[in-house]
Amino acid sequence: MSKNIISDKSFEFSIKIVKLCKRLYQDKEYVVSHQLLKSGTSIGANIEEAQYAQSKKDFISKLSISLKEAAETRYWLRLLLETNSEYINELNDLLKECTDLIKLLAKAVKNSKLSL
Repeated sequence: MSKNIISDKSFEFSIKIVKLCKRLYQDKEYVVSHQLLKSGTSIGANIEEAQYAQSKKDFISKLSISLKEAAETRYWLRLLLETNSEYINELNDLLKECTDLIKLLAKAVKNSKLSL
C-alpha cells in the first residue's frame, strides 16, 4: 500500500466491485452490474488522475468527479441491496466502504478548495 489512504481505499474498493460484478453478470444482472462496475471503478481512476493534475483546480475537479462517482455507486449498491438478497452481507459491507470513501473525498475536496 502507498501513503495515499484515499487512493489505496478506492483501489481495494474497485477490486471488490469488479469481483461482485463478475458474479452479478453470471447471475444475468446485466444492467445494474454494468452501471455499478463503471461508477465503482471510476472512483479510483479519477483519484489516480488527480495525483497528476496540472493545477490545483484540476486536482479539485478530478476529486469532485470521484465524489460524484462514489455517490452514483452508492445508489447502485442501495438498489441492489433492495432487489437482490443473495449478496446482502457483501452489499452492506460495500455500502459502508462507499460511504466512507464519500466522507473522505468530500473532506479532501473541501480542504483543497479552502487552500486555493
